[in-house]
Amino acid sequence: MSEICDTCGLPKELCVCESIAKESQTITVYVEKKKFQRKYTIIQGIDQKEINMKELTKDLKAKLACGGTIKEGKIELQGDHKTAVRDTLIKLGFPPETIKVEDRS
Repeated sequence: MSEICDTCGLPKELCVCESIAKESQTITVYVEKKKFQRKYTIIQGIDQKEINMKELTKDLKAKLACGGTIKEGKIELQGDHKTAVRDTLIKLGFPPETIKVEDRS
């Protein structure tokens, strides 16, 4: 017998909670220089309680062929991947109007 989702009451295979949560996020993507002037792409604004951050980080690292981690509720990817991250997040099901790419210098 399959498990039942506590939030929506559907079986885990049919659960729509994560897809609904993706629509309610306001995501900000920007590049930050850190130690030794290396660039890191920072993705913030994703709710850790509703979205599996570990799985999302794993998907982004694989699709962008870079290293990365989760720190303080933000995803940090090595390198400048602003536009590629936006395109990848859209392919993963996040609506384009909720993703804001900023140019912080």
